[in-house]
Amino acid sequence: MRASALPPALVLLTAIAFGSAMDATIKYLCQSNNVALVTTGRYFFGAAFSLIPWMHAGRPAITREIFVAHLPRGLVVSMSGVAFFWGLTVLPLAEAVTISFIYPLMVPFVAKAMIGEHVRPSSMIAALIGFAGVLVAMIGAPSVTSSPLHAWGVASVVFSAVTFSVAMVLLRDRAKKDGPIIVGLLSSLMPGLFLGPPAILLSAPPHWEQWWAFLLLGALAAIFMYLLSRAYAHAEAQQLAPIHYTELLWATFMGFVIFHETPRISIFFGAGLIVAACLYSAYDSRRLALKPEPSA
Repeated sequence: MRASALPPALVLLTAIAFGSAMDATIKYLCQSNNVALVTTGRYFFGAAFSLIPWMHAGRPAITREIFVAHLPRGLVVSMSGVAFFWGLTVLPLAEAVTISFIYPLMVPFVAKAMIGEHVRPSSMIAALIGFAGVLVAMIGAPSVTSSPLHAWGVASVVFSAVTFSVAMVLLRDRAKKDGPIIVGLLSSLMPGLFLGPPAILLSAPPHWEQWWAFLLLGALAAIFMYLLSRAYAHAEAQQLAPIHYTELLWATFMGFVIFHETPRISIFFGAGLIVAACLYSAYDSRRLALKPEPSA
C-alpha cells in the first residue's frame, strides 16, 4: 500500500520511528566525527536519497520561486540541526528528545511573530506547563563537575526546539504548495548547501570506515522527511502533534540498547508534563475549530 493511501497518523508514526533511528545514527557518528560534518552528511546524503522519489515522480519542476522560498527554511533547519545534534553528543537520547518536545508549545508564539496569529490564553498556559516539565526533567541532572557540558546541552536542545518550531511553521505553508516530494528533497538539500562549505573547511576528515553509517543516515533522513511531509500535506498539524511524543519510547529503547543509557525517572515525569501541555493546547485548538460561528 502506498504512503498516500495510509492514514496520515500512521504515516507520521512510521516517520517518527525512522527519525528516531536517524538520531541514534547521528549520536553514533558524532562520537568519532565532527558534529558539523555529521550534520552536513545527514543533509547531503539525505538529499541524494531524496532524489529517488523525485525522479520516480517524473522530476517535478523546482522553480526559482520554490527554490528561493525554501532558502529561509533551509537556514533555520541547518541551525536547528546543528544545535540538536550537538546536544545529542552530551545528553542521553531520551533526555534530548524530552526537552525537544517543547517545540509545539513554541509554534503559536512563532506564528504570532511571523504571520501575526493571535496567541490564545490556553497556549500561554500550555507553554508555562511545558517549561515546568523541562525543569522537572532536569531534577537529578549530573553536576557540573561530573558533566560540565550538560547545561550547555540542555540550552542547545532548547534553542533547537525554538528554531524547529520556526521550520515547522514554514513547512506547513510549503508542504501544501510544493508537495512532499519537493519538500522532502529541499528539506535536505538547502541545509546541506548552508552547512557544506564551513563544515568541509573547518572539520577534520571523516572516518571513512564508517561510510556505511553515513549512507544509513542519508537513507533514514530521506525516508523520515518524505513521510513527515506526506503526513503534514494530508492532515492539520494539531491533529498530528500528539503522535510526535511516541519518539520518547523509541529514544528510550535505542538509548538503552545501543548506548546503554538508563534515563532518570524525572525525565519521564517531565515528559508527562510537556506532553500533557501539548495535548491540552491541541485539544483547545480543535475545540475552537469545531465551535460553530456565531449567527449574524
